[in-house]
Amino acid sequence: MQLARKNSYIQIHPTDNVLVALVDLQAGTAIEFGTQTFCLTTNVSAKHKFGLTDFAPGDPIFMYGVLVGKACEPISRGAALTVENIKHASEEFKLGSRKTEWTRPETSRFETATFQGFHRADGSVGTANYWLIIPLVFCENRNVDMIREALTEKLGFRKPRGYESEVQAILDMYQAGKTAAEILDADITTFAKTGQSNKIFPNVDGIKYLNHSLGCGGTRTDSDALCGLLAGYITHPNVAGATVLSLGCQHAQASILRAEIEKRDPNFSKPLFILEQQQIGTEEKMLQMALKQTFAGLIEANECNRQPAPISKLCIGLECGGSDGFSGISANPTLGRLSDILVSAGGSVILAEFPELCGVEQELSDRCTNEELANKFMHLMRTYNAKAEADGSGFYANPSPGNIKDGLITDAIKSAGAAKKGGSSPVTDVLDYPEKVSKAGLNLLCTPGSDVESTTAVVGSGANVVLFTTGLGTPTGNPVAPVLKISTNSALYTRMPDIIDINCGTIIEGDESIEQAAERMLDYVIQVASGVIMPKAVGLGQDDFIPWKRGVSL
Repeated sequence: MQLARKNSYIQIHPTDNVLVALVDLQAGTAIEFGTQTFCLTTNVSAKHKFGLTDFAPGDPIFMYGVLVGKACEPISRGAALTVENIKHASEEFKLGSRKTEWTRPETSRFETATFQGFHRADGSVGTANYWLIIPLVFCENRNVDMIREALTEKLGFRKPRGYESEVQAILDMYQAGKTAAEILDADITTFAKTGQSNKIFPNVDGIKYLNHSLGCGGTRTDSDALCGLLAGYITHPNVAGATVLSLGCQHAQASILRAEIEKRDPNFSKPLFILEQQQIGTEEKMLQMALKQTFAGLIEANECNRQPAPISKLCIGLECGGSDGFSGISANPTLGRLSDILVSAGGSVILAEFPELCGVEQELSDRCTNEELANKFMHLMRTYNAKAEADGSGFYANPSPGNIKDGLITDAIKSAGAAKKGGSSPVTDVLDYPEKVSKAGLNLLCTPGSDVESTTAVVGSGANVVLFTTGLGTPTGNPVAPVLKISTNSALYTRMPDIIDINCGTIIEGDESIEQAAERMLDYVIQVASGVIMPKAVGLGQDDFIPWKRGVSL
């Protein structure tokens, strides 16, 4: 019998009847927990769970203090929990009493903290300064691409790293007579540099192109939601102005877009150019107009400079993707602590991904500041899940193969850890996609769990920085808001340094507390918001933009 080393497993909540392995544990390893000593009956991989007791079929399984599953066959104490021996389960929820008392974190270190941002007429402050080129309908994507080709290099805006040099190296070897085997074995690593050259508008961070596949052919609900989302981007604090291309006959009408803009900013004053191809005539004439108007808008956008702003002007989007069994132990609670600090300082945070809040509805609804918000949240959760079930699925089907492989074997396990990103502050508002944040504090936003769709929605609702936790690694970014990738484990941080910005694996290893990691992360966020540090996703040109076609995606 081998005794498990110190810090090789953890109980997350005192009422949990399972432990989480922090390292790979072999069958026969002795586990000492409280007054219990027992041996593992199976191997348990790091990030996975094993029982503190014997389970009979139907017995409840608790993690994070909530129901996350039920046994579907006998499970002995010390055996690994798997998709074969447990199934998703979560508690019913109903309108409860308000539980809005919370312990504010110590924030003296950040009381006078500021970032250098772009101040907008509506009082918001951007962490970047972009111009947008937007198609109102997919028919205009080609014209948007033509504008991209015409402007990017001529205006000196940074292009993402390309692999032309590698292709040239392969071509040179082939023309020199190298065989396929020799080419496969060759090192074609290059040090070709990309970046800005002769940048014409130094105060403009770039032009972003929001190509998409919607605007017509779907339901009017889809096109109205698209107009709301695009209005959220146009009124976003990181955006200086926009050029919009419309065909003219599509569901997503320019008049709907203008109404959605007015809804979000009644005194909207940014430069906005909307061109309708069917009214203007030839493609050439429209594109010439678009280029001239965009250039005029860029001149105005370039007049905006970074100025100091309090961190209360930050609106942080909280996201996760490629999650693992450490997400709810390291990176997510670190975001929760940062969220509480920012809320205490008067800032805003957005917790989204409603399929990944399944099982914690009662806690979150009880934290809503009034019953109206609580009822709205519960209604959105029930309606969304019912729609998913009507389409042949449900929240229970949310975990991906990667999630399951790395320890998130039920949706409730995944959700209970994902909700930790929201900290402990009261819920000040509940938003339905694509509504915009208008209140400081913790906001709940109905979005799918799908990484890019949710990130797209969170930014459309006003997040000027996104914190994105991952245990498996994902390059997800956004066209207008910096997306910082936070690893849940050090192995990922070491393996994928090109996409990971911050490591929270230090918490798993016992080298840092959640509180220390949160303050380190907030310092980093302030540097990013000030334009001092470029996140990896921004450097890679990872401009992911996928509007949510409601009900289709979990």
